Amino acid sequence: MTLSIAAIVLFAALLHASWNALLKGGGDGLWSMTVMGVATAIACAVALPFLPWPLRASWPFIAASALLHVGYNAFLIRAYRSGDFGSAYPIARGSSPMLVTLGAALTAGESPTLLNVAGILLVSIGIISLAFRGKRLPETGIFYALGTGVFIAAYSVTDGIGGRLSGNAIAYTLWMCLLWGATALPVYLLMRPGRDLWRGTRVTGLAAIGGIVSVAAYGIVIFAMTRAPMGSVSALRETSVLFAIVLGRLFFAEPLTARRIASALVIAAGAICLE
Repeated sequence: MTLSIAAIVLFAALLHASWNALLKGGGDGLWSMTVMGVATAIACAVALPFLPWPLRASWPFIAASALLHVGYNAFLIRAYRSGDFGSAYPIARGSSPMLVTLGAALTAGESPTLLNVAGILLVSIGIISLAFRGKRLPETGIFYALGTGVFIAAYSVTDGIGGRLSGNAIAYTLWMCLLWGATALPVYLLMRPGRDLWRGTRVTGLAAIGGIVSVAAYGIVIFAMTRAPMGSVSALRETSVLFAIVLGRLFFAEPLTARRIASALVIAAGAICLE
């Protein structure tokens, strides 16, 4: 992985942590995901006429990834309902880089170096260690958190291959996000018939901004996966947890304990191994 690719992936990690911080405190995960999906679909529809069509070989991957994102959203919401956010989120994000590395090896023939493997393991161990704070996550919470990690790995490998086949990673990203976003409102209306989606300019606007920022962040990741090994990009992307720790300290007065600092140092060491 070149320094320039590593830099833009770290920027994507910052964006990822930022939109999660925007949505922090919102108790209705389904509503937040729906508003994000609608905003994403609108933004993509506006931008797509200015981009070329992805090559035909990538369209099955676009459709598959859109469906996998629906499953990811469902498992993520259930993970947060079943377990503590501070435990479920690190398990979901920390388990995915190892799964992406395995998936890329099996489907794309990628063979990471020993240094890459060490970096991926360090990042994953550091992230997962943030989940345990002397209390046990409920079994259902672990199931949905790990399931979320599986979906993250599945759509990451799908998009890594699809992006490489598309001829234009940005167009690929926007078409995939348009298809995924188009499912958000029907699913919401099916699960909550008659429930209004609009909840005021500020709250709804923040969720919509979060959706647009998330598209930008993931588009950078897909582009990076067309230029570097998928497992390494995935692991570096998950350093968003580091940015989340800093943002939590600055804006939400969350405690910065010795354990969290130690976990952060392990993640940083892993990120250095990947570059």
